Order: sequence, then C-alpha cells, then structure tokens
Amino acid sequence: MSIRVLVIDDSALVRNLLKRILDQDPQIKVVGTAADAYIAREKIKKLHPDVLTLDVEMPKMDGITFLQNLMRLHPMPVIMVSSLTAKGADVTLKALELGAIDFVCKPQGDFSGSLESVSEEIVQKIKTAAKANIHAAGRKRTSAPLTVEEKQTVDAVIPATSKRQGVTGLPPLLAIGASTGGTEAIKDVLVELPTDMPAIVITQHIPPGFSTAFAQRMNRLASLTVHEAREGQQILPGNVYIAPGAQHLLVARNDKGYYCRLSNGPRVNRHKPSVDVLFRSVAQTAGRNATGVILTGMGDDGARSLLEMREAGARTIAQDEESSVVWGMPGAAVKQGAAEQILPLNKIPATLIYLLSSKGKTKPASGSLQRLRAATAASPSFR
Repeated sequence: MSIRVLVIDDSALVRNLLKRILDQDPQIKVVGTAADAYIAREKIKKLHPDVLTLDVEMPKMDGITFLQNLMRLHPMPVIMVSSLTAKGADVTLKALELGAIDFVCKPQGDFSGSLESVSEEIVQKIKTAAKANIHAAGRKRTSAPLTVEEKQTVDAVIPATSKRQGVTGLPPLLAIGASTGGTEAIKDVLVELPTDMPAIVITQHIPPGFSTAFAQRMNRLASLTVHEAREGQQILPGNVYIAPGAQHLLVARNDKGYYCRLSNGPRVNRHKPSVDVLFRSVAQTAGRNATGVILTGMGDDGARSLLEMREAGARTIAQDEESSVVWGMPGAAVKQGAAEQILPLNKIPATLIYLLSSKGKTKPASGSLQRLRAATAASPSFR
C-alpha cells in the first residue's frame, strides 16, 4: 500500500520537484499539493494523506503556525522543508519541538539539481515518517541493510584497535549519539543535568549551519555551557561539545586531558558526523572512564561502536522503544548487546547523574542491582 503524501509549499517549482522525486518511488504516491496553509487544510480533510511535507515560509499563514494548529487539532507525521539559513535553522528546530518528525533542507539557487541530489534522503525520511505513530511516544522503523563498504568506512576515519584504555586518573566522560528525534531528546537530557557534570560530547545527525543553531539553543536552555565543537578545543567538566554538521567529532587526549578533533573523512553509515566515529574514539581514549548513551534515530549508526565502548569497560545506555521517535539506532544497539541498560528518556538524566557520581562509578555486582534501581528510581534493565 502506497504512502500518501501531501506537498505544501508556496513555490510551484518546489512542489513540482518534490512531487516528481517522490512519485519515482513505487511505495510513495503524492495525492496532492497546496500553495498555502488554507488550501492544505481543505486537502487534508479531502485526501487523508499519511505524511505532509511542509514549507517553513509561506504566505497567509507560516509553516510554524500551521504546524502548531495541526498538532493540536489533527496530529500527523510532518517533514519540514527548510531553507539553509540561520533563520531557517532556528525555525526548523522550533518545528521539531512542536512535533515535526524530521526536516530536509531547501537549497538556495539551483533547486532542481540540489533537490535531486538529496532525493534518496527525502524519500527515506518520508518512509520513516509514515511509520511514526504520532499519537504515542514510540515510533518504529526498519532500515535498509548497509552495504559492506558502508559498514567498513568507520575504519577509514578511526582504525579499530584491540587495546583497552582506562588510564588511572582520567576524568569521566559522557558521550551521546542521536539522529531522528534527537534534537528534542538531547534537550530533554541536557536540561535535567547539573552544572557539575563531567564533560559531555555529542554527535547528532544534522547539516552544517543547523548544528550551530542547535548548539546555541542548547546553551540557552541548559545550565551547562554548550559549544559547537572546534578543532583542538579542550574538553572540560561542566561543558558540552556538539559535532559540527558535515564533520566527524573525535575525542583525543593530551597532557591536559581530553580535547576535540574534527575530521573531514568519509561518511560513516551514510552520515557525517557519525555516532560510530565518536563512540569508537571515546572507547579508545577514555575506555572504562566513559559512559555512552544512544538515543532515538533511524538506522544503526553508533550501535557497533557503543558495543566497543562496553567491551572497553564503559557504562552504556540505550533509549527504550516506547519513548523513541524512531527505535533504529538504540534498537540496533540493544540487538547487538551494546546496551547495559535500556531506559525511557525521562529516566536517563537521573541515571546519568547517579552513574557519574562517586557511588555509581563502579559496575554493580548482581546483588546490588536492586539497590541501584531504587537509588535511581529508573527501573533500568541491565543486560
């Protein structure tokens, strides 16, 4: 059965291009287009689409106002079509906060060539959105299997090693990875963490420009100091470092402690920045001094390297299916045995505070699991 899509954009050129791209996939059918929110409202009633693509900037009623009304009166999966500008990034992050599943960037200039170049991404995001249960916290997706080349590209950025790190005296380090739904999930974690947390490094699948706006937004909302990571930047307690769009973030070590390394290496698991790259670097650099968290996201980026972190002695957490927008990445981590604990999103901050405190630094013996569950009030699932 085809996924029924309604395309909403004030540009006839963009409407036609999106329709042409989407109609090429046999699993998708564009049932209609609309030039503004008022036309869209009537077509939603008449055509009953499964997914909307929604322009941010439209006449009569802007995309954010329309989305806000839609999620209140008739919630359904929405993919935002945003311009690659600072304003577009801020508005798109607001749309994700209001309930949009994901976004694609509307490039400047040559719409035809640029949109065609990301046609695979657009199609995949429509398919992901169609599997979302907008009325529940949990949303499901199955992703296409990766090719052998895609599975191996992490080695091109940071080679694997069997050496187990964990030098005495190294400070604790928290690494977080996320994709679809991750901007809000990361926010929900960071705003609950105190200023005396260890350093935090984050990879969120996000394009250039948007990562800057995302880091700035997190800095406004969280009590921690949040940065878009820079090459050579020292990684300090009480600070958060977010991978810039289109660059991998790695953690390295010098005589002062941890510092940020940025890489322009190849895409890993179709992504740059890649969670697998970050997690492997943390496994090799911090070892048992680290804690890894994998949050909502499509695909399986981060799952293999979270397992490497666990094998190096790190504590590891995966977000549970019910609270994930897409249980792809955390689900893959659970399947591979990479997750020591599987937790709902709202229990992750308290668990991290406990694990990174002096009481939680040592892995519990089996007899103390019940006491740990009571202490965190998180009812974690240890694996």
